[in-house]
Amino acid sequence: MFAATKPQVALRARARKSDVRARSGGRKAMVTRAAGYDYDLLIIGAGVGGHGAAMHAVSRGLKTAIMEGDVIGGTCVNRGCVPSKALLAASGRVREMRNAEHLKALGITVQPGAVTYDRQGIADHAENLAATIRGNLERSLTGLGVDIITGAAKIEDNHTVSYGAPGTVTGGKVTAKNIIIATGSTPFVPPGIEVDHKTVFTSDAGLKLDWVPEWVAIIGSGYIGLEFSDVYTALGSDVTFIEAMPNIMPGFDKEIAKMAERVLISPRNIDYVTNVLATKVTPGIPGKKPVTIELTDFKTKEVVDTMEVDAVLVATGRSPYTQGLNTEAIGVELQRGFIPVNAKMQVLDKDGKVVEGMWCIGDANGKMMLAHAASAQGISAIENMCGNENELNHLSVPAACFTHPEVSFVGLTEEQAREKGEKEGFEVAVRKTAFKGNSKALAEKEGDGMAKLIYNPKTGEILGMWIFGLHAADLIHEASNAISMGSKLDDLKFTVHAHPTLSEVVESLLRGSDGH
Repeated sequence: MFAATKPQVALRARARKSDVRARSGGRKAMVTRAAGYDYDLLIIGAGVGGHGAAMHAVSRGLKTAIMEGDVIGGTCVNRGCVPSKALLAASGRVREMRNAEHLKALGITVQPGAVTYDRQGIADHAENLAATIRGNLERSLTGLGVDIITGAAKIEDNHTVSYGAPGTVTGGKVTAKNIIIATGSTPFVPPGIEVDHKTVFTSDAGLKLDWVPEWVAIIGSGYIGLEFSDVYTALGSDVTFIEAMPNIMPGFDKEIAKMAERVLISPRNIDYVTNVLATKVTPGIPGKKPVTIELTDFKTKEVVDTMEVDAVLVATGRSPYTQGLNTEAIGVELQRGFIPVNAKMQVLDKDGKVVEGMWCIGDANGKMMLAHAASAQGISAIENMCGNENELNHLSVPAACFTHPEVSFVGLTEEQAREKGEKEGFEVAVRKTAFKGNSKALAEKEGDGMAKLIYNPKTGEILGMWIFGLHAADLIHEASNAISMGSKLDDLKFTVHAHPTLSEVVESLLRGSDGH
């Protein structure tokens, strides 16, 4: 498709390999330069997963290039994790400073109406943060000698990728001994929903914060929907969740979801409908014409209601971005758009056999659609590529929802653990503790929260941990690391945590005590 030319690399010449190895430290590289190829490794996609894989590849002495058809950083940095945290940080401050009752309990008085916000200023904060992180990632790649190739990728065979601007015939070809596909995902929009990117939009447009609608319907009440509800209600919007499942926050531990509803939903200008699908959504005109939503019963598939709102955010999950890669050239049959892989992240063909030299990480393989999971998978793939057996335990990968307060978890829900125990013949036990028993939480007047530990009482194996409360996202990693390292409760119950800190919430669970 593309004429073969020398790869167009970005910014600066590669650093001398000897310098890179000297800086990287750790074990020596297990792989030498592959003869007959342009690179030891080519990574398709420069998101968080691709970046993590590239950095680790350099530390293992691999001559590495990364190919990107859009901008460095992918979804997470440009249209996801990073800018959303900026919006949540700013809107969270607004919520905090407008909570007169909470401030009064701390001895602080703020005059009514004294706290205002600049919508464009908040939007600029998110955009500027994304630009900063994007620049940091690019500099880290070029600083270690990773070649950045700009262009959309098309796989020619398991060692060759052509590239160029989409729809053109200009570009080039690159060869590599190993190729990692790390193309990520895009927002999924169900059939019947017409997106105009102004009144009906996905998280991509929502993060631009072009306006703050008076009434927003959010289709889907997973972590993306919850975070946006946190932002919008803090800035003055009313929110209605439209959820197809019987309960909001499906996939959450039921007990945690119940408490989160009491704190994050009930006291705020949020309502919800469940067991319904938004089967038809027609855009409106801001300030002139409402968005119309046709609601259909999930079971009967009959239209049951129609809503009119100012805007609709579609938060119904994500789809793998794998179209156009030409995976059929390597005998791969996509599964609902995902690229099948084994536990080592090696790509599998339509017969389930390993495609030599081909790997896939992150959202494109569908194993766990989280940015840090993609990065961890990338590191695992590099280790296997270098002859070091490695299989990522996905049950050790934590996740978080950055609402105020936060939700975090690792491993199984209580319901999943009990189902697993019943099938495999072991007992499941649960420990719980409340934030209202933690001194630091009480000092902050943030006693709403709980944590629960799910474990095997006979072996001491941690099956899961869920936390809802102040800085929950920062507290989950002790359990994550314990699961990753195979630590048992007896190994952890005598660990010491500084007092008074929120980390004592986790300490209480590990020791089986009631808190501090």
